[in-house]
Amino acid sequence: MSVVPPLLLCLGLCLSQSTWTQKGNLPPPRITALPGSIVPPRTERYRISKVGSPELMDEEEQITPRKTNIMSITEMTTDKTGLYHCSYQRGGHWSQFSDPLQLVMTGAYDKPSLSSVAGTAVAQGENVKLQCFSKINHAVFILTKDGDHITQKQSSTPQHGGHQTIFLLNPVSFAQAGTYRCYGAFLDHPYVWSQPSDPLQLQVEAPAAWRPSVETQVRLSLAALLLLVMVVLLAEAWCSGAGSLSEVR
Repeated sequence: MSVVPPLLLCLGLCLSQSTWTQKGNLPPPRITALPGSIVPPRTERYRISKVGSPELMDEEEQITPRKTNIMSITEMTTDKTGLYHCSYQRGGHWSQFSDPLQLVMTGAYDKPSLSSVAGTAVAQGENVKLQCFSKINHAVFILTKDGDHITQKQSSTPQHGGHQTIFLLNPVSFAQAGTYRCYGAFLDHPYVWSQPSDPLQLQVEAPAAWRPSVETQVRLSLAALLLLVMVVLLAEAWCSGAGSLSEVR
């Protein structure tokens, strides 16, 4: 795996606004990326570690009051990826661990492609399919949206000399409009991602006046044809019956 060019990544420790009421029952902190991380003024020590690892990534005495405690990663490599959590000590007691923070390294593989099956301008309420494809046989693809911390991850399937997956936005809403990108990854290195795909700008518009879809139009045409056939058969049956009565008379 290649090493990503040097960057500065900071993991901060901050305390939620809930009130500390009792020693030994400290509220858990929150681990985030800077800016905006704070620690309580009476914090004595903090720890940052990888989930499932017995080794501490960082531990520091809180000697002077500060608003931030940070662990800096100046060169991002694959061994530093994973889930991180933190805790702090106050009054001789350690808090619970924070919720985990996912740390991912991108740029390890060539970028996949991202496209919308229905086009990039869709009406609200439509079913939208976003296709992520790569010639590299990635086991999973990840879909991200700019400004949104939530990601979608799905297994891939073989497709025409590569692998792909379809992300569904069903039904699409105005909140889902925005810029999307996808990444590829492997199961043995789930936090090492490819370069991002070219951005896909999805526009969600107000639905136009109702217009039947092609499938609905076909069904209506078949129903009309069936009705016409039934009318013809009934007319023929009526005419045959009327002719028989005339002959009897």
